[in-house]
Amino acid sequence: MAGSLAAAPAAYLLQVLALCRWPLALVGATGTTANDVGGAAISGVITMPLDKQYVPVVRNGAIVAHKTAYFGKVFVGSPTPQEFTVVFDTGSGHVFLPSKECGSETCGKHRRYDRSASASAVDINYDGSPVAEGEDRDEVSVVYGTGDIVGSFVRDSVCLSSTSSSHSAIGNTCTSVRVILATEMTEQPFSAFRFDGVIGLGLDALALDPEFSFFGQMAKAGGLAEARFGYFLSHSDAVPSEISFGGHDSRRVASELQWAPVHRPELGYWQAQIRSISIGGQELEVCQDGSCTAIADTGTSLLGVPKQALRKVHVQLARKVPGDPERLDCRQFDGPEIHIELSSGVRLQLGPEDYSRAAAMRVQQNSTNRTQVVCRASLMPVEPDASLGAKAWILGEPVLRKYYTAYDWQAKQIGFALAVQPTAAASEESLSASVGGASGDIAMAAEEQRPRHTVTGAPANEALRPSMVHI
Repeated sequence: MAGSLAAAPAAYLLQVLALCRWPLALVGATGTTANDVGGAAISGVITMPLDKQYVPVVRNGAIVAHKTAYFGKVFVGSPTPQEFTVVFDTGSGHVFLPSKECGSETCGKHRRYDRSASASAVDINYDGSPVAEGEDRDEVSVVYGTGDIVGSFVRDSVCLSSTSSSHSAIGNTCTSVRVILATEMTEQPFSAFRFDGVIGLGLDALALDPEFSFFGQMAKAGGLAEARFGYFLSHSDAVPSEISFGGHDSRRVASELQWAPVHRPELGYWQAQIRSISIGGQELEVCQDGSCTAIADTGTSLLGVPKQALRKVHVQLARKVPGDPERLDCRQFDGPEIHIELSSGVRLQLGPEDYSRAAAMRVQQNSTNRTQVVCRASLMPVEPDASLGAKAWILGEPVLRKYYTAYDWQAKQIGFALAVQPTAAASEESLSASVGGASGDIAMAAEEQRPRHTVTGAPANEALRPSMVHI
């Protein structure tokens, strides 16, 4: 969202809001842990696996759900690149990393960028001008949903592979970009999560300047096969989620991509106009005037609903469960379907397995002592915004798990296709085939750089106990 510029002692302090929202996700137990599936370069597309972390959500001493985060590796600076884990977030526009100058307990839980260790780093102000010796530096404050950071600026190389050269055997994997170095990080949400920083993949307008945009700089350099990237979320912990640069991964789509033009790209968000939304066959009035928009956001793990419509949507998606089960996974309990039709004709469909909270809620009426178990949707309110309006929906993890999404930087359009969810064995086989089918240096580089994905904090694969609510 729009940044504002205000004077600070002997420098500038900017305030920037990002669409990225934490806590990230509320999910139940899924899958098993495996860490032997990697990524590769396929037909000029650079695909990397994403690590996954679960963080328990505790209510009244009981775990009722889990937050999740997905993050991959980048390498910053030279001659010896510094490795960091980052969330690739289409809802923000900047690159931020913790700075070695940050001495807080929260920063200490993450790898921190050492400015003195990079010969390619240049200290800059927010406008890109070099910082003169003895001059006070500009600072920025960036809000990420439930937390924020404060930091200064540096220009340095950011790479998708650990090679020290900007040109590896799998293509141009580096770009020079302005980076925000966090000297302050709030405890929430950054203390609970293992990832170090964020790479914003929003359009140029979402950044203070286009030179803050990692993918914008990559596309400008012309080293990618296509100015596109793709995003895949896996249903199973045994198969890694992935992000692809230079195109999309054809192994992960069940059909041709269907494209929707970006609505008002000058705002910087990957958003499309909504033609209609219906729940259980009933069209929502809030979107009948054509003013609703849908934002594809890899940094948001819930389905975001305009605040004015949230209560009604919750009611329509709630389901009463017969009896009084001790354990229940609501994702396996019948419920109405959500149909979203974009203005371009792209149709998206979500079922209860996509939008439900895993844990049910047991409601007890104190006056009658009667109980009713209820399954609910996992939704988040989207506050009205001056630029986005009052009817913005956020297509977070429930949509991104079901649909592979691709982001076309030049044509300003978003592609959707049902995602192919491979087994761990199939994923390994397809990877081996793609590496084996490559030639020369590409095959060697792909094999050498086959990283493993990790899953931490995975819950037991069992249904959750309903949480108790007294009314």
